Amino acid sequence: MDPTPDLPEPTPEPTPHRVPEIASLGLDTLVTEVAERLQSAAAVTDRMQRLLEAVVSIGAGLDLHATLHRIATGAAELVDARYAALGVIAPGGHGLADFVHVGIDDATADGIGDLPAGRGILGALIDRPEPLRLADLRTDPRSSGFPPHHPCMKTFLGVPIRVREEVFGNLYLTEKKGGGAFTPEDEQVVHALAAAAGVAIENSRLYEEGRRRERWIAGAAAVTTALLSTEQAEGALTVAAEQVRELADAALGMILLPTGPVGEQDGQMRVAHASGEAAEFVRGELLPKDSFAARLLAGDSVHLDDMSSDPTVVIRLARSFGPSMAVPMVAAGRVLGGLCVWRPRGALPFTDSEKQLAETFASQAALALRLAEGQRDQQRLAVFQDRDRIARDLHDLVIQRLFATGMMLESAARRAVVPEVKAGIGNAVDELDATIQEVRTTIYALQHDNHGDAPDTLRTRVLREASQTAAALGFKPSVSFVGPVESLVGENTGRQLLAALREMLSNTARHARASRVGVEIDATVHLSDDGRPVGGDPESLDRGGRPGVLLSVTDDGVGIPQGGRRSGLLNLTRRAEALGGAAWHERGPYRKGTVVRRTARL
Repeated sequence: MDPTPDLPEPTPEPTPHRVPEIASLGLDTLVTEVAERLQSAAAVTDRMQRLLEAVVSIGAGLDLHATLHRIATGAAELVDARYAALGVIAPGGHGLADFVHVGIDDATADGIGDLPAGRGILGALIDRPEPLRLADLRTDPRSSGFPPHHPCMKTFLGVPIRVREEVFGNLYLTEKKGGGAFTPEDEQVVHALAAAAGVAIENSRLYEEGRRRERWIAGAAAVTTALLSTEQAEGALTVAAEQVRELADAALGMILLPTGPVGEQDGQMRVAHASGEAAEFVRGELLPKDSFAARLLAGDSVHLDDMSSDPTVVIRLARSFGPSMAVPMVAAGRVLGGLCVWRPRGALPFTDSEKQLAETFASQAALALRLAEGQRDQQRLAVFQDRDRIARDLHDLVIQRLFATGMMLESAARRAVVPEVKAGIGNAVDELDATIQEVRTTIYALQHDNHGDAPDTLRTRVLREASQTAAALGFKPSVSFVGPVESLVGENTGRQLLAALREMLSNTARHARASRVGVEIDATVHLSDDGRPVGGDPESLDRGGRPGVLLSVTDDGVGIPQGGRRSGLLNLTRRAEALGGAAWHERGPYRKGTVVRRTARL
């Protein structure tokens, strides 16, 4: 038998491959996660787009206050906050100097009252300039509560704004829409906006500084123009007082001049020119020796942050104002005067830049003073030369001719036969002798008149006021004094008298259309209880009269019309009554015109 050949073993059939189910791979979870991440990326992209739009928006303008408002608005839109505010920190870090809010209408803001001062939660950011996020600011121990009529606020986000590593202010965001709390992402995006806001604020500050310098330069140019376009150089100082008040955003601007020789230890200063609030009260006033006048005369600047609370302030009126700045006007090493500005109470103190600009402006005003001084010297020299010439002519020509005429008359008297003729010639000779004596007195007065060096008394100040009104009147008023005015009229009464004289002359120049004006100050009158004069004799004191001073201004103008305004006279009356006097007007002695009288007790 043939052996049976070995057959290969049958190959097993392969097991069929099993495909896993789709659900077991978790693709639905992956799809959900990818979708969420795409949504998150879209949200981040949208927020970044909004952040870029906010950055572009806050840099769209250069006005500082408008920039601050755009920053607060952009921050509120970025984090969906209902209310937003930006607080500017005051110099020295003491509270807030400015506060811009968004989301509160004007009616609600008026009901709340004063803006925040920087206490409570707001003050916490000032003390510690770091981002602050609160879920409920009402429960925070640093919270000081809300004033009446203030909207309810719960969630809070605060971020500081830095400008060149200096904290300029803080962004405050409250009440996130939807009721949730502010997230770390909200804090990051607001922090990024605050960085861009610092750049925008710095640009606005530089722009404001440039505009401020431009205004000061234009103001100095206006003073120079006024100086060169007027014959009276001191008139430019009135323009300087007005300009510096406007440029410094002040309520009152003043130009101070020394009353005596510069450099004297007991030298005082007088307010020569003033513009603004209470200018009529300070114009012409002497500053006390223990005030800042002594420091100005020494060449030092004086700056006070708040005169209303500063214990060194000795001027009573100054306590009604806030920040002040006084700088000396120096030219060729000499202190010729001072420039002083007072801001309202509660205003911001003067910055270093404003102080520097004021010093530059004061140098320009000092130039005006030097030119005014040169003009006065030239005018005085011309007057002295004319007086010397007139005195020589009177002595060499007039007196000699009068003397020769007298000798001729005496010779004629000796040859006269008629007694009446002889007596008449003798009387004529006596009149010639008297005339020669008067001419000699006039010559002496012309050669020895030192009125220009007279001290700053009430008499000289009245004459100065009359001279300053000559430009408005078109002529110089006549001035007369009765009695020892300087020794009887006190300083306070004298200041009020000068203020009344200034107002009376000003009204005359504006309304009277006069060709003659006379000023008389009589310190010998006696006043009744109603302030009217009762007579000048000593016996009037026994009839109840009290010593007083009478100021009269007489003109030959058109008079006061019936039914015309009486505000000026009412103002004079109120001031006179405060000093125990009275004020009234009468018909002028020239059959026309007006006499305005004003009295005060001594």
